[in-house]
Amino acid sequence: MKDCYILGIESSCDEMSASIIKNGREEIKTVVLSQMDIHKKYGGVVPEIASRCHIESATMVLEELFQDISINMEDIDGISVTYGPGLVGSLLIGLEIAKTLSFIYNKPLIPVHHIVGHIYANSLVNELKFPLIALVVSGGHTDLIYMEDHFKFKKIGGTLDDAIGECYDKVARVIGLEYPGGPLLDKLATTGKDIYKLPKPLNDNSYDFSFSGIKTAVINLVHNEQQKENKVNVEDIATSFQETVIDILTKKTFRALKEYKVSNLIVCGGVAANSGLRNRLDLLSKDNNISLSIPPIKYCTDNAAMIAAAGYYALKENITSDSSLNVKAVDSIDEYLKRYKTNI
Repeated sequence: MKDCYILGIESSCDEMSASIIKNGREEIKTVVLSQMDIHKKYGGVVPEIASRCHIESATMVLEELFQDISINMEDIDGISVTYGPGLVGSLLIGLEIAKTLSFIYNKPLIPVHHIVGHIYANSLVNELKFPLIALVVSGGHTDLIYMEDHFKFKKIGGTLDDAIGECYDKVARVIGLEYPGGPLLDKLATTGKDIYKLPKPLNDNSYDFSFSGIKTAVINLVHNEQQKENKVNVEDIATSFQETVIDILTKKTFRALKEYKVSNLIVCGGVAANSGLRNRLDLLSKDNNISLSIPPIKYCTDNAAMIAAAGYYALKENITSDSSLNVKAVDSIDEYLKRYKTNI
C-alpha cells in the first residue's frame, strides 16, 4: 500500500506552523514559530499583530520544513489547513498559503476544523481505539465528544461561557501572573494548599461546563482580601482554583465514560498540558480501568502536526474543498461535517 504524506498548515492564532505527517501517524517534520514573546507585553494575543507576523514568517517556516528531509512537494498527497475556528486574520494567512500550494502543485485541499485537529493529535501517539470519549480543553473550547469511529463526532457537552484555558489566563492575571498565565498558575498550584472555598462551577447532572462564575469568585476573593489589607496568598488561591476546576472536569468526564459504556479516553487541547489535570486523569483512569491517551505537550498546544494527522483521515473520508474555501471565526464540528462530508 502506498504511503500517504499530508502537509499541514496551522495559523489559527499566534503560532505559524507547518508539518508533514505520514499515514496519519508518523511525524516526518514539524516547524512551529510562536509569537508568545511578542504578545506577552500586551497581556494577550493582539489579532492584527498576529496576522502581520504570520505574513512575515510563513515563507521561512515552509523553507525550514523542507530542509534536511528527503520529501518534496511532489511527494505530498494532500494539503490540510485549519480554516477555523480562530482569528480571522491569522486563519486567512494559512489558508491562502494552502490554496496557493494546492493550485501550483495540483494537490487536494483538505479543510480541517481546529478542534478535530486537536483530537487527532492523539493519533500521533497511539492509534485511536473506538468508541471513545474526547475531553477537549483549550483556550477557546471545553467540550466532551463521543466518537464511535473516525470522523464520527457527537458533542455531548460543552462550555456555556468561558473556556477553561481562557479562565486560567484570567485568573492568573488577577493574582498577578504574566501572560500566558495558565502554565504559571499550574506550577504555582503545586506549592499551595486547597484552603479557599470556591463554588463548584455548574455542578449538575449535565455534561456542560461554566467557568465564568468561578472566575468572578476569584476576582471577588482577591478584591475583598485587598480591601481588608490582608496578604493575598496566591499559591493557595492557585491551588484552590485548580483543584475546583479539575474536580468538575474529571467528574463529568468519568460520568460520561460510564453512561456511554466507553473505556477509552483521549484528552487534547492546550490545557491538556496542565500537570494537575494530567495527574488526576491518570489516577482516575487506573482506578476505573480506563485506557487514557494524552499527547505530549508539543502536540497539546497549536501545531500543524495535528492538522496534517486529521487531514489524512479527512482525505480518507473524501473531505476536500475547491478554491472557494473560506475561513470561519466560529464553527461547530457538526456544521463542518455537513459542508464537507458527503456520507454522513
